[in-house]
Amino acid sequence: MQEDVLIQISNRIKDLRREKGITVQELADKADVSKGLISQIENGRTIPSLIVLIDIIKSLEINLDRFFSEITTKRDKNLILVKRREEYQYFEKEQAEGFHYHRIFTQSIKNSTIDIVLLELDEKAKRPLISTEAYEYKYIISGKAKFIFEDQEIEFNAGDSMLFDGRLLHSPRNIGKGKLSMLAIYFFEQGK
Repeated sequence: MQEDVLIQISNRIKDLRREKGITVQELADKADVSKGLISQIENGRTIPSLIVLIDIIKSLEINLDRFFSEITTKRDKNLILVKRREEYQYFEKEQAEGFHYHRIFTQSIKNSTIDIVLLELDEKAKRPLISTEAYEYKYIISGKAKFIFEDQEIEFNAGDSMLFDGRLLHSPRNIGKGKLSMLAIYFFEQGK
């Protein structure tokens, strides 16, 4: 399955669960799976088996055709992709307080998938060091940031940018006044 399709499926599950006012635990109970598995699926960290995916969709009380009707694939070719700010998909990551992710685009390009995200951090935002199976590009739009890696810390101002291997343990910190805004671009290699 393509990485962008997996992200669309995980976002669709999360959006439908929230629309219906169901907690992660309630959905897990209905689908007879663990709360941790639902959380990992919603955050795009694991791929459910077909049987588990069908059970989750049925637990959301939605027709399979309707669930997949909004999922796009490589075959759905658009020459120009436009997404308005109000269409950005908000999502959260586990163990992150004050981090506001807004997915702009996810698109397969040849042998990789690109995921473009607007990331905003509140003044006291915090998260442990994490790794990502992607190369990451960060561009500071506004505010002041400190990126913490295992063996170094690097400060950035508005207009600064960085490209790094996301497999390195890392976490950004907002060290300025007000909200920190950055453009985050993730490059996932297919077949890894």
